[in-house]
Amino acid sequence: MDINKPLAYRMMPKTLEDYVGQEHILGKDKILYRTIKADRLSSIILWGPPGCGKTSLAKVISNTTKTKFYRINAVTSGVGDIKKVVEEAQNLLLNPSGKCILFIDEIHRFNKLQQDALLPFVENGTVILIGATTENPYFEVNKALISRSMVCRLEPLSIQDVYKVLKKSLDSEEGLNSFNVKITDETLMKIAETSDGDVRNALNGLEVAVLTTKMDENGQIIITDEIAKQSVQKRKVIFDKNGDSHYDNISAFIKSMRGSDPDAAVFYLARAIVGGEDPVFLARRIVIAAAEDVGMANPNALVVATSAMQAVTMVGMPEARIILSEAAVYVATSKKSNAAYLAIDKAIEDVNSKDTGEIPMHIRNAPASGMSEFGYGQGYKYPHDYPGHVIEQQYLPDVMVGTKYYIKDDTVE
Repeated sequence: MDINKPLAYRMMPKTLEDYVGQEHILGKDKILYRTIKADRLSSIILWGPPGCGKTSLAKVISNTTKTKFYRINAVTSGVGDIKKVVEEAQNLLLNPSGKCILFIDEIHRFNKLQQDALLPFVENGTVILIGATTENPYFEVNKALISRSMVCRLEPLSIQDVYKVLKKSLDSEEGLNSFNVKITDETLMKIAETSDGDVRNALNGLEVAVLTTKMDENGQIIITDEIAKQSVQKRKVIFDKNGDSHYDNISAFIKSMRGSDPDAAVFYLARAIVGGEDPVFLARRIVIAAAEDVGMANPNALVVATSAMQAVTMVGMPEARIILSEAAVYVATSKKSNAAYLAIDKAIEDVNSKDTGEIPMHIRNAPASGMSEFGYGQGYKYPHDYPGHVIEQQYLPDVMVGTKYYIKDDTVE
């Protein structure tokens, strides 16, 4: 054991049996488990948040496969490193199989040129790719590489899974067994809860707590709740305003307002605020929801949302959070109608795809003298000259007469 290595590194699993979590892809009846066990792996992309076990799974594969295994990091490597790996893999004296497994950590950091350099060797079987990424690979990884790989979505570890790893680290000789640590299950569970599914963060916190706490007179290192709280990093929001989680969170925020759930709307709003989202961007989403989803059921929602956007621009954070919350709750609790939204989309579709005819002459503009002689504006009935300020006359082109775009629903009063 190298005590100078971080605890999270020392506790990396060596076999599939040691691996904790991700049962949805690594259960004994799952294809990924069977291919690793049989050493018949094809290219895979491991996609998941930090600390969920992507690198650990690659480590397990490196320990179990008979195929030459290489690892590079996309942050510090380039096309030259890829070519070097391929040359070694194709050297039949050094590698009789003529192929290798190449693990690329943070593969989303490779640019298009670097990813393209991999493609022919993945295609001809020289390289079996294992790519690890925290970003959505369908956005960040070459589509040709995606089409030749199995994408495996790893989830944040459950609290019980993180607790299990923490507990194991206390008993393991490669972990903290030699430190005579005394910590209650309740305190371990609190560390697991704070980690938000990031086992690396949990192990780092536990290690800091142990290494910075003095032994008592009995030679024990006693870790209390307070020591654990000071040692473990603040609970993080799994939210990256530039990444995939940005789109997921905003989608959930909008759908919660649309679904008339103010509690969920405020929750996703809070995640966005804590994650550093631009408050004006959030205000614009509320304005769109007010028009698209509330619409004619409560036209005042658009007034409230627009006023909120203006107020957020003037006031700024942190007070803007109150304005955003008020507007989001108002939209979420309003009656809903998307009739105006459907109406304009249907009309645009018709304009783009049909012969919609000519504007009737009687409602055309006749600004210049003499145009009325050609029928412009002739026969127009001014509605305010009639009872109720309404008069029946044709407004749609002849070929569109009878078309209905705005269909009032029962939520509109």
